[in-house]
Amino acid sequence: MAEPDFPEAEFAARTERAQRAMRAAGLDALFFTTEAEVRYFSGFRTPFWQSPTRPWFLVVPASGKPVAVIPQIGAHLMGTTWLDDIRTFSAPHPVDDGIGALADALKEYSRIGMPMGRESSLRMPLADFMTLQVRLTGAEFVNATDLVQALRMVKSEAEIGRLRDICRIGSAAFANAPGLFHEGQPLSGVFRAFRIELLNQGADDVPYLVGGAGQGGYGDVISPPNERELKAGDVLMLDTGATRTGYFCDFDRNFAIGTASEAVRRAHETLVAAVKAAAAIARPGQTCADLYRAMADTIGQGEGDVGRFGHGLGMQLTEAPSLTGFDETVLRERMVLTLEPGIDLGAGKMMVHEENIVIRDGDPDFLSVPAGPDIPVICG
Repeated sequence: MAEPDFPEAEFAARTERAQRAMRAAGLDALFFTTEAEVRYFSGFRTPFWQSPTRPWFLVVPASGKPVAVIPQIGAHLMGTTWLDDIRTFSAPHPVDDGIGALADALKEYSRIGMPMGRESSLRMPLADFMTLQVRLTGAEFVNATDLVQALRMVKSEAEIGRLRDICRIGSAAFANAPGLFHEGQPLSGVFRAFRIELLNQGADDVPYLVGGAGQGGYGDVISPPNERELKAGDVLMLDTGATRTGYFCDFDRNFAIGTASEAVRRAHETLVAAVKAAAAIARPGQTCADLYRAMADTIGQGEGDVGRFGHGLGMQLTEAPSLTGFDETVLRERMVLTLEPGIDLGAGKMMVHEENIVIRDGDPDFLSVPAGPDIPVICG
């Protein structure tokens, strides 16, 4: 039998916070269809979400425990969570993929909140959702994005402990780079070696690993590997989203292969300085826009095209908020953020740098071991 990721008290506290917010917003229930929200309130963690065939539903009422409405295949695992009311349906089904059971679970509620805004998705057939609306005559579905994101942006100390674990693993793997990478190694081998190192260090999975390499910088920060071999003068960057017990790290590191040009050295120093500038003001009461401007001012290149210099982190690789010039979200204690400035090197080349922090009443708590200003040089 699967062991719960957290004690029941953790999920009860999350639900109580949600219910207080629901009462303030005049909501009778919250309705979720996506993995992160279902797991956040129930503790139901499975890689089976990779299959798009079956929908999964969770209802959080204004009082009492959440109600799961799920395919029968998930009944045993959901039964190991703290939930008592687990309603199942046969899926896939030729006529009714759980809509009848879901309508029955929601029939008592008039105002039903669900995420509808930025960074949300439906993850059920649109036709089925439209059928649900018809069956719930008189019910109003309202946008609860702000409510849900506000809840999830502030982590419990138990969540921060999980994030600290996976960031420690990522930091340890990066520290072993000199023994993993070498001149002449194809990028496919670089990625493979680093993924194996993360797993050997204790990661459960490495769902996200991107990077790049090129002379004096790289062209983008989202590429999968190819067979290009590392050459002297290359800058290699790896950005990892490894997981442990369902929580992500998300930070990157740059390495110079053989030698680093003066331009590359200056760029790396500037990126580290930009992170320090943001960390110096990262306190409750500041805003995401304040952190963005601190990094942008240090780099001195304007806003550029990337759009943001960091984001929230937790059960998902990227979460709200965004560190942009327009996001005025006020920082609160126990928010977990990435600081991710980028710099344009010209000629289609760039460099980025990223760290993971916790907002505290005082200096932020670095979860990733901070990189120094000197870019590491890998010889041999």
